[in-house]
Amino acid sequence: MRSLILALLIIALICGCVHEEGKTSGTTTTTTLVKTATTTTTTTIQTKVSGPENLGSSRIRIPAINEKGEGVIIELTVDAIPGQGRILTDIDNLLFWVDTQYSIRTAREIASNVTNLDLSKMDLIYTIYANASVVGGESAGTAITIATIAAIQNRSLNNSVIATGKINHDGSIGPVSAIIEKARAAKRENATLFLVPLLQSREVVYETKKHCEEIGWTEFCTIEQIPRKINVEDETGIRVREVGDIREAMRYFFG
Repeated sequence: MRSLILALLIIALICGCVHEEGKTSGTTTTTTLVKTATTTTTTTIQTKVSGPENLGSSRIRIPAINEKGEGVIIELTVDAIPGQGRILTDIDNLLFWVDTQYSIRTAREIASNVTNLDLSKMDLIYTIYANASVVGGESAGTAITIATIAAIQNRSLNNSVIATGKINHDGSIGPVSAIIEKARAAKRENATLFLVPLLQSREVVYETKKHCEEIGWTEFCTIEQIPRKINVEDETGIRVREVGDIREAMRYFFG
C-alpha cells in the first residue's frame, strides 16, 4: 500500500507542474506553479527585457575656444530617456565646467518652457566630444538649448547652422566673446550660417601699433591699441544673422 501511495505522489508531482509566461511593461514575468497533494507554491522571477527606450536624440556643433585662444568646433549630443528628471553628463577636455553645467540646467528649463513638456519623468544625457581642451562656459547656452529641444521633441536639426550665445532664464540670448574666432571655426567646418547675439554681427577689434619719436637725442616708443570696427560676415566669409531669443534661433535650426 505504501508503495502505491508513493507512486501516486510521484505521478502527481510530475504531471501537476504548470509553466506560464507573461509580459508586463518593460519586464518578462515567469511564474511556476508546483502542485502537491496538499500545497501549491508560486515562484515569480522578473527579468528586464531591454534598456530604457530612447525617446529622442540630437547632435549639434558648438563653437568654442581652445587653450591657445583659437576657435574650434566641438560636438554635443543630447539623449532623452525615460527617467526621474535627472541631468546626466559625459564631458571630457573641458575647462570652466561649472559655467557649462549652469548652461545645461538653464537650457533644460528653457526647453521645457518653450515646448510645454513636463520633463520630470525624463532623463537627459549630455555628451560633449572635444579633441583638445576647450574653454567651456555660458557661450554654449543657445546651442545646448536648441539641442535639448530637438531631443525632447525628437526633431531633426539643420546641421549647416552654428550658433553662439549665452541663454538667459527668460529665453533671451546674451552677449559672448571671441565672435570672430568662432565664426572662422564655423566657416572651416563648412557651416553656411552663423547665429550671434544682437549687436554682435559687428565687432571692434584692436590692432597693436608701435609709435616711436625722437625727443632730443633719445627715442621714445609706446605701444598703442588702434580700434577698428569690422563686419563679422565680411571678415570671415560666412553668413551671419543676429538673434535676440531662443525662438528666433529655433526658426533657423528647425525651419
